[in-house]
Amino acid sequence: MNLRIPGPTPCPPDVLDAVGGQMINHRGPEFAALLERLSSGLQPFFQTRQDVLLMTCSGTGGMEAAIVNTLSPGDRVLAVSIGAFGDRFAEIARLYGADVTVLEVEWGRAAEAEQVRAALRAGSDYRAVLVTHNETSTGVTNPLKEISDVVHAESDALLLVDAVSSLGSIPLVTDAWGVDVAVTASQKGWLVPPGLAMLAFSDRAWEASERATMPRFYLDARMHRDFAAKGQTPTTPVLPVLYGLDAALARMQQEGRDAIFERHARVAEHTRRGVKTLGLTLLAAEAVASDTVTAVRVPEGVDGKALSRVLRQERGTVIAGGQGKLAGKIFRIGHLGWVDEPDIDRALDALRATLPEVRSEEAVARA
Repeated sequence: MNLRIPGPTPCPPDVLDAVGGQMINHRGPEFAALLERLSSGLQPFFQTRQDVLLMTCSGTGGMEAAIVNTLSPGDRVLAVSIGAFGDRFAEIARLYGADVTVLEVEWGRAAEAEQVRAALRAGSDYRAVLVTHNETSTGVTNPLKEISDVVHAESDALLLVDAVSSLGSIPLVTDAWGVDVAVTASQKGWLVPPGLAMLAFSDRAWEASERATMPRFYLDARMHRDFAAKGQTPTTPVLPVLYGLDAALARMQQEGRDAIFERHARVAEHTRRGVKTLGLTLLAAEAVASDTVTAVRVPEGVDGKALSRVLRQERGTVIAGGQGKLAGKIFRIGHLGWVDEPDIDRALDALRATLPEVRSEEAVARA
């Protein structure tokens, strides 16, 4: 099966072998060594000097942790949303009592730094700005550095970043770009199964965590930091995924961070070129198109659900459909993590064979 969704992504055999390892005492020295190895191994990919916290939860859990550890009910928050996951970030903050203003950008477009500047100037006293680095639902990457520059020039707000589908695959310079909390998750570009969120907090974010009053227990970053200093996690960790991440980081270190970024950029370009060769239209302009997932408009006269079904059942290829307001209007091809051009070529060949089979009779007649 050619799994071409933007997560969970395929895992290399050696990573799967590691996932099957025997359990160890998560309060013992073997686990302490593993935890230290993972945190230090993640730092070069986050491009941070801060310790990287490991939480047993999904990427959404990591987004929730970013909010509840830095904010208090009533805090004013600017949420920059360019898709379904930007909306989710805003909703989490709203549910915990933040006063959320949403800067809504048309789905398929990136936020512009000047839009963020205008929104910050129109409001006041924002405690945090929420940004999705790479919007999985639309296949768009935001210009995070430019947005960060504006946020820090115009306000004292914390910059909380959903980097779930970007970190490890797309450059994100956490410290130099002034990201206060960066969140990613295991099942995206990290070559391992779901179940683990990874977070880096800036010094400002740690200071904010001492003042924040949103309720938290399982996702309490201070508790995770304190336990990590002892070589432990506060609660029982997802040991198999940690074993897998250990093996995956060894692979990623061998390939090299910059080589990984270059491969993702190359494969993304290969994907977009192949999609256009099939006569299909991309949702996002190529200047802002993601290097981890490509969103493609469903052609007129094609049933998107039928396309996915036939691809899966008859061609062994799994793609992702549209989300929210784009349901039925686009499909998405994931190309992050353990991926190279031949994986994409097989998906494109499957699309080429399947598209004529799922066109309506009216569309065929018009053609």
